[in-house]
Amino acid sequence: MNLEFKRKLPTPDELKRMYPLSNDLKEIKSRNDQEVKDIISGKLEKLLLIIGPCSADREDAVIEYISRLRDIYPKINDVITIVPRIYTNKPRTTGAGYKGMLHQPDPNKDPDLVRGLISIRKMHMRAIKETGFSCADEMLYPENHQYLSDCLSYVAVGARSVEDQQHRMTASGLDIPVGMKNPTSGDLTVMLNSINAAQHPHNFIYRGYEVQSKGNPYAHAILRGYVDDEGRHFANYHYEDLVNLSKLYLTKHFENPSIIVDVNHDNSGKQYLEQIRICKEVIHSFKHNPELRKIIKGLMIESYLLDGCQKVEEGIYGKSITDPCLGWEKSEELLLDLAKELRIIKSL
Repeated sequence: MNLEFKRKLPTPDELKRMYPLSNDLKEIKSRNDQEVKDIISGKLEKLLLIIGPCSADREDAVIEYISRLRDIYPKINDVITIVPRIYTNKPRTTGAGYKGMLHQPDPNKDPDLVRGLISIRKMHMRAIKETGFSCADEMLYPENHQYLSDCLSYVAVGARSVEDQQHRMTASGLDIPVGMKNPTSGDLTVMLNSINAAQHPHNFIYRGYEVQSKGNPYAHAILRGYVDDEGRHFANYHYEDLVNLSKLYLTKHFENPSIIVDVNHDNSGKQYLEQIRICKEVIHSFKHNPELRKIIKGLMIESYLLDGCQKVEEGIYGKSITDPCLGWEKSEELLLDLAKELRIIKSL
């Protein structure tokens, strides 16, 4: 093999013993998990907002951002549940570029996976301890999920991973909601097949063990837009798209049919300011059609302290080094506007 085995990494159990989650923090996470499950199952009529930086590039800025979410949360939590994004590993289309804190805990230094594993665990733990939020992360590498499994309340499977068998089977063994994105081609059948696989039990190899999953009834769809063969962006958040997916979804007899709309990526054409308009359009769609409200359970928003994005070497605190994000002022205004509109809908 053309591989250099550099060093053996600590196992998830070893890392958890080194940096254990206290019983108090476990209880906070358990309550958060249940609230997210209740939204996905339809027991709780609140909008789920999975919101935060495109990538978690530095702990101090990420924790400051999540602390601001905590400050605004009492003003909106009657109609909205927040799960902050702490995305610690990033898929790269060509393999080049910043791959997240797991790989590079300091974006300006060489990769260090041991330090990266420690850094991402400590950051997720700090978020729970200081803000009461247990967060969302992307399951880019299924075998790595156990390093954070006791910290997360939500997991996303990305557009490039959703066709992968190991991702589907691992999702079937998680006990928290897992969002399966539509693939970059936009093929809804692929996404629905992934949800179907994740909701059923499987026997497979995982981290050197033969394992048996029980199936995850909270696996659901995330619409994130798509690109055609010529690289053009196409959205799939419009009213007609939501109605079409709802019809397809309901003919398949899934448990807890649910849709989250990712308002950035190809839905916005990576024009981050469009997220504001798209959020409001989705809300308008289910205001117009109460049946959609039963299946559209949330929004996914990319937001950070400052508007836009930057190159790694610029080093501007709180500004994304991957996809551009909404800054805090616009995000705060958007959250308050969404809560106001949801209260109006609730009163109808």
